[in-house]
Amino acid sequence: MPQDVCSEQLFSQIYHQWGMPLFRFMSYKTQDTDQANDFVQEAFITLWENCAKVSEDKAKSYLYTVAHRKFLNKVAHDKVVQNHQKQVDWHFEQQSPEFLLEEKEFDQKLKEALNALPQGQRTAFLMNRIDQMTYTEIAQALDLSVKAVEKRMHLALKTLRQNIKELENR
Repeated sequence: MPQDVCSEQLFSQIYHQWGMPLFRFMSYKTQDTDQANDFVQEAFITLWENCAKVSEDKAKSYLYTVAHRKFLNKVAHDKVVQNHQKQVDWHFEQQSPEFLLEEKEFDQKLKEALNALPQGQRTAFLMNRIDQMTYTEIAQALDLSVKAVEKRMHLALKTLRQNIKELENR
């Protein structure tokens, strides 16, 4: 029976065995060694946090999956930022200074509210609202049930409404 990876000795062995190959893989995907290093670190942190759930024979797959998903989340976030910037540039030419200031303040509040969401809720929300993915597609991509995605979206929307309202009252 395979053992979990909670033993420091086994975890260290997995790190020495898969750390560099995972780093090379992420460097290839990101074309940025600093970012690749961040993804590798986050993958190993996540593995350690979930060590009791991951067996030794599944550690490599788990690490690659976590790092790849973090990369996809970053790509989705960058896409949101890029699309938003395009919209801001277009609105800049069309609107009054007062409207632009209010819009800028609201955008800041929205970013703060999005950043305050738990990672799972933020990911599901951005995949749905930015990438236009259905709940079923999100469930498949994140290896979740459709009900879990529905719950994450419900909680994300509820939290966003509440956080934006609180930010407006400041």
